[in-house]
Amino acid sequence: MLTIGIVNTYDRIKVHEAHYRSIARAAPVAFAFGFNLALFNYPFKMNAEELVGFVKDKTTIGGSGNYLEKLFRRGQLFVFDLPEKGFQPQFGCPVVTTSHPAKDKKLEFTELAEHIHKKQSFLFLIGLGHKGLPVDLFERARYHFDITSNGVSLETCTAIGALPAIISGLIISNASMRKVYTNQSMFQPVQINES
Repeated sequence: MLTIGIVNTYDRIKVHEAHYRSIARAAPVAFAFGFNLALFNYPFKMNAEELVGFVKDKTTIGGSGNYLEKLFRRGQLFVFDLPEKGFQPQFGCPVVTTSHPAKDKKLEFTELAEHIHKKQSFLFLIGLGHKGLPVDLFERARYHFDITSNGVSLETCTAIGALPAIISGLIISNASMRKVYTNQSMFQPVQINES
């Protein structure tokens, strides 16, 4: 299971346009690439089903909330307060997305592809707000992942779009390489008919 986890650090008390627009933008991306969507610390006092209705009424982004509703109907939309200790175990290993990963926690692209190939679950945490992710998440997360691999900081919605696209590319690339290296016929000499 792969999950995009958006952590609100924008405002925990008042609902702003940035809150529901980030959800509406993330939903079609998560849906298109087969990811779950988990929302943490949003200032909504409603469950996931009520949130779908609220977002659908507020914006035309993401098919007017239709993709958010599809995620909800598939059981792929989650709304939580930010846990003080560990994240929900069904999401697997928490990964902080950052342009400055700690050397001892840096998750390389090839390593991530191997873990995903082995069906390991990951919760990729992305911060919503100019403060980014809370500092304690950097300590709590097992891995740090630089989406760009070049230390380039991305705006929230850019990161939301780039993350699953890059991971999908990794999965496809990794699967292709496995096929090439395990398919014996790929290494047999080609017979050329000279007629």
